[in-house]
Parts: sequence; C-alpha cells; structure tokens
Amino acid sequence: MLTLDRVYQAAFTLKEVARNTDLILAEKLSEEGNLYLKTENLQRTGSFKLRGAYFKMTQLSDEEKAKGIVACSAGNHAQGVALAANRMGIRAVVCMPDSAPIMKIESTKALGAEVCLVKGTYDDAHDRAVELQKETGMTFLHPYDDPDVIAGQGTIGLEILNQLPDVEAVIVPIGGGGLIAGVAYAIKSLKPQCKVYGVQSEGAPSMYESFKNKKRTNLDHAVTFADGIAVKCPGELTYEIIEKYVDDIVTVSEDETAAAILALIEKQKLIAEGAGAVPVAAALFDKLPIKGKKTVCLVSGGNIDVNILSRVITRGLVMSGRNTTLMIALTDKPGQLQVVSEIVASCGANVVSVYHDRSDTNMAINDCYLRLGLETRDREQIKEIIEKLRDAGFDRVSEYS
Repeated sequence: MLTLDRVYQAAFTLKEVARNTDLILAEKLSEEGNLYLKTENLQRTGSFKLRGAYFKMTQLSDEEKAKGIVACSAGNHAQGVALAANRMGIRAVVCMPDSAPIMKIESTKALGAEVCLVKGTYDDAHDRAVELQKETGMTFLHPYDDPDVIAGQGTIGLEILNQLPDVEAVIVPIGGGGLIAGVAYAIKSLKPQCKVYGVQSEGAPSMYESFKNKKRTNLDHAVTFADGIAVKCPGELTYEIIEKYVDDIVTVSEDETAAAILALIEKQKLIAEGAGAVPVAAALFDKLPIKGKKTVCLVSGGNIDVNILSRVITRGLVMSGRNTTLMIALTDKPGQLQVVSEIVASCGANVVSVYHDRSDTNMAINDCYLRLGLETRDREQIKEIIEKLRDAGFDRVSEYS
C-alpha cells in the first residue's frame, strides 16, 4: 500500500541516483510573477520516470532480480528502467511502440536494455510485455500502476513543498496517472489546502474522462504528439488515488501544447517534450483557476525528437502569431506584388515565401492568387497587415490554413 513513510523511504533511496531538480520562477511566462517550473526535464535520463523505476527495482527480491525485468514504455520509463537495471546488474527487456521517438529508443539501448518494438501504441506495447512476462517468468515492472513506482514519483511532491512551502497550486501532466498520483498523495498528505490539478491532451483524455464520469474509462484510441501521455487505459490504483486527492483535470489542444513548448524554449531556455509542456499550456491558456496563486507547473520531461521539435516550433509560431500565410486574390497586372510588399514592409513584417497561382479555374481569367509566407510579431500585427491590404483595395485577403 502507498504510505507517506514509503514516499520518504523512496526519497532517501533516490539520493544516490536522482537529482533534486530545480524549482525556478518563470517570470517571463507569467505577468503576475507567481508561476514556477519544477524542472524534471533536467532529471537524469531527461524525465521524472527514473524515480519510480529505480525505487521499484530496489524493492525487488534477489529472486525477482535474477529473473530479469520486462517493462513497457513510450520511452521515458524505458530509460529509467534501463539505467536502474544497468546500475544493479539486472537484465532488462523493454517493449516500446514502434512510433516512439528514435531518440528515446536509442537512448534506452545505450543504457543497456534490450528493446522490443511493438506495432501500435503504448497499450499494445504493454500487452506484449505481459505476454513476455508469462513466457519467460521475468519480473514485470509496471510504468505507473504500482505503489512503489507511485511512491518514487511522489518524491517530487516532497521536493516542491520543501522548495516552495507556500505553494498554492501544482499542475501535473497525466498519462497513466503514476506521476500525479504520487505528487497529489504527498502534497495533500502534508498540505491539504494546496490544489493539485491534472492535464491531459485532448487526443488522449482517458483519465480526464474517467475523472468526469467517476469510473475508469478506456479509450478506443489515443492520438497526440505528446507520446509520454498517449495512454488509452488509465491505471486502477492511480485512478483511485486521483479520484481522492486531485482537485480537477483539464485538457489542452495540440496547438496549445506546441505554443507552450515554444514559450519554454524562447522565454525560459528550456526544452520540454509534449507531455512535459501540457501543464504550462494549461496555465498559459487559462484552463485552471490559478490567477493570483503561487503555482508550480511540473515539466515532467524533455526527451523530444528533434524532427518533432522542428514541426512543433513551426506550429507554435503559427499559434502565437509569429508565422502566418496570407492568401490574396488580385488582378494579375504589373506592380501588384510591389504594392503588397510595401504594405507588408511598412507594418514591419518579413516576407519569407511567395507563391503566384494563375491556374485556379474558379477565378476570372485576369485574376490570380498570391500566397505570402510572413514572419510577424503577433496576431495584432497580422490583423494590421490584413486591414491595410484591404484599405489599399485588396479586399479578397485572408489567412491561409
């Protein structure tokens, strides 16, 4: 069973391997100056998952260790298991979805674990890990639905209370629920007046639906680039703890998550993966009643594939009004592009691409479409450019998506 003593035991055990990660004031993300970031993205292996995996493995019997470990993971638990197994001299096999970021797969292998790629999602990898456990007799190490794993993650709650004793709210990402179960249990046990909120992706809201329906709800699919929280089936134990100790759960969109990743990079010089950025997205887009409260966003991990990061930055730039594409229908005659360019330049924006299309059969013979890619400051500047173009007679102008 999960107890506060167990969480303190985990904290003591983890001193030898896990960092006590910094809690930093995110002045540039909050106008009120009361938003803090718990930087588990700077943890060893780049994620909080090391805590639960390592503590769980220290509690195994010699017989269980001798049989070896089999685990399932979208990537972060895999690296935690691999590092812990490597330090303890235990064989580890980790089942991962074939859609997991290459960086997470290679990092797991580099830490000494055997990787078994499974077609599908995390839940398919879980099913294969269970099959392997039955076939081989190896010890199955669940990524979240285990009291020792939850106790390991709960050490983050202890650190937050120690670093910011007057904290009023903590926002935590949710996949299977192990992280928020541990953090909420620790915080509510020691400071019950502190609010604990959970965040999921709109494309994978299994715990959100369970929390709202007041019963565990399994999804048919979970689709989100935040692979660390793409879970179709919430944990049994984690659901019970969340129902008791968590104040509310909300969801954020893919675009909101991308904007949060971009904000963390640009304003705080921190790299977060999708799962790690959802608490910041919830704060930035006013999903929770935290105005005026000292609030901690738990940035759970930073293991994002560089190819995905490139796409996310582009998406985040569009979401925040830093990039846009305008579609302008105009009469095809000399000087039109010059006039448009002068208007854009007068507003202080930068043209990065131009596409001229005369082939649309729905247009008049003398008309064409001009598609402009622009670098802009914000949405207000985009609005100003469109208004000035319309004032100049280009009345058929709109943002292209």
